[in-house]
Amino acid sequence: MPTFDPAHIRPLFPALAECDEHGQPLIFFDGPGGTQVLQSVIDAMSDYLVRRNANVHAPFLTSRRTDETLAAAHQALADFLNAPSPDEIVFGPNMTTLTFALSRALGRLWQPGDEVIVTRLDHDANVAPWLALQEQGIVVRWWDFDPTDCTLPLAQLDELLSPRTRLVAVSGASNAVGTVNPIPAVVERAHAVGAWVFVDAVHLAPHFPIDVQALGCDFLACSAYKFYGPHVGVLWGRYELLDRIPAYKVRPAEDHPPGKWMTGTQNHEGLAGTTAAIAYLAWLGETYGHDYVKQFPHLRGRRLALKTGLAVICAYERELFRYLLEGLQAIPGLTLYGITEPTRLHERAPTAAIRFAHLSPQEVSARLAAHGIAAYAGHFYAVHVIERLGLSERGGVLRVGLSHYNTRHEVDRLLELLEDWSFDMA
Repeated sequence: MPTFDPAHIRPLFPALAECDEHGQPLIFFDGPGGTQVLQSVIDAMSDYLVRRNANVHAPFLTSRRTDETLAAAHQALADFLNAPSPDEIVFGPNMTTLTFALSRALGRLWQPGDEVIVTRLDHDANVAPWLALQEQGIVVRWWDFDPTDCTLPLAQLDELLSPRTRLVAVSGASNAVGTVNPIPAVVERAHAVGAWVFVDAVHLAPHFPIDVQALGCDFLACSAYKFYGPHVGVLWGRYELLDRIPAYKVRPAEDHPPGKWMTGTQNHEGLAGTTAAIAYLAWLGETYGHDYVKQFPHLRGRRLALKTGLAVICAYERELFRYLLEGLQAIPGLTLYGITEPTRLHERAPTAAIRFAHLSPQEVSARLAAHGIAAYAGHFYAVHVIERLGLSERGGVLRVGLSHYNTRHEVDRLLELLEDWSFDMA
């Protein structure tokens, strides 16, 4: 079996060959905000618009092809998440919109005084939809994180849970500081008091294999544009829950999942592109994932290929992040937030939140941009993370996110520049 090398797959991403206005090759460390897109994804979207463009459920050719496109996308995401049924996959514009739709629907089931637990480690897309339920008397309780390593203490969750808890909303991985949360342990505690668990897996999905059956959660959301696809949101939920919960929908829409949750005409070309992104991840597993097959003895076919493909990505990114971490820790005056121990890298995504003491993240981002390097600065909608770290009035952090198409050479270029700029403060 060949060994994974980013040089083998970089030609599949046309943006990686682009240069800036000064002729400098572009370097993308902005993956947490959205990864670059495969040529196969672009081709699939174009093919849909040329050969299949129609609305659904009519007897003519393009409509039949559209039905096939949607069915393929539902099955692809079911395989990606190891969901029991493609009817448990709901598509929408983005994770935020889908979460608001779900929270509003759940609010119809709950009574004043019922409780929802949210965390200070999450993107606001997994906070604001639940805060909105306070308007009808739902009590929101806050699960705080330890600022020394940006992890959520399970002992505090035990204190927050009660017979009135209806749902725990938690991220699979923090989009700001990279922490991977212990979802099975959260699920066990929540289910013990009869509560459901909603997982924001947007930042988890590009970096780790996800198996909703193994996690045990009740709902999970992710976004295709974080794993090399187009801007499409994905919601998974247990079928019995999606079927029972009353959705807000137009009256002629289907009364059962997934149709009852997919309001209006979907982004059909985006779903075609999403299926193509899933095909690429499966190809990674088939090509490079032989060493990981034994980790997933219960899976076969594309579901196995997808898990081994993500295992390949995870292993490569973890070693590249280890290299980045060592370099960052050697730079004078630079602070790195979150888990930093090399033995605990399995507890975090390859995402570094950093800042200099006297150089704002925005200035560092601008300087990097001048050298063709993309890295975001600010709070990234994880407003409570930045607030808890005491950085809200100081511009937040610079976020460096690794993807499997990044190389050691690109990391060296970043470290070289950051080290040079550290002397600005001497």
